[in-house]
Amino acid sequence: MPIPFKRTQEWDSWMSLVGPDGKPNSIEYDHLDTWRQLEALVDAGKVRAIGVSNFNSQQIQRILDNCRIPPANLQIECHGYLQQRDLVRFCQERNITVTAYSPLGSPQRPQRQSSEPVLLEEPIVTSLAAKYHKTPAQVLLQNLVQRGLVVIPKSVTPERIAENLAIFDFTLSDEDMDQLATLDRGLRFFTSVPGTNDHPEYPLRIPF
Repeated sequence: MPIPFKRTQEWDSWMSLVGPDGKPNSIEYDHLDTWRQLEALVDAGKVRAIGVSNFNSQQIQRILDNCRIPPANLQIECHGYLQQRDLVRFCQERNITVTAYSPLGSPQRPQRQSSEPVLLEEPIVTSLAAKYHKTPAQVLLQNLVQRGLVVIPKSVTPERIAENLAIFDFTLSDEDMDQLATLDRGLRFFTSVPGTNDHPEYPLRIPF
């Protein structure tokens, strides 16, 4: 997350980052200072690779322009409804891998509104699942993998975990990939901690 927060005594949820007055406990801190500390961890052999999460292209470029060790990975929300093609292309052109969190649209998240669409139930997705004899989840994961992304679907069920891994025995056709591309709505399910929109490092201020 590109917005830093004050250290708190207990971590309960994202709302732990909001003070009693309802305002976020965010602070201003230079990303480059943090990045230099991460580089020092690589130098010390304590980590092998370093990266960022939810940064936009300008924030990433600033690190690239001033770093010794470039980011290895960017982790972002990415799924059929939010395909983030410009940001993914930006990273891939700079040899930064992209990890997609919530690759299935997080239909079980507590904050989900009943009026929101369900990616797993989209007719395009279900029809392709039938065509390839796969589950809708497997189709969505394979779509992202074929785009060159790393996917990290959340599951605690052994059967579902095994199912999510069983996607390397089929390939979506170019036509099917094009169909799935039409699902993009720019629909973001995870934005940021409430009240941080005015923070100078708020990442969603630019298109990507």
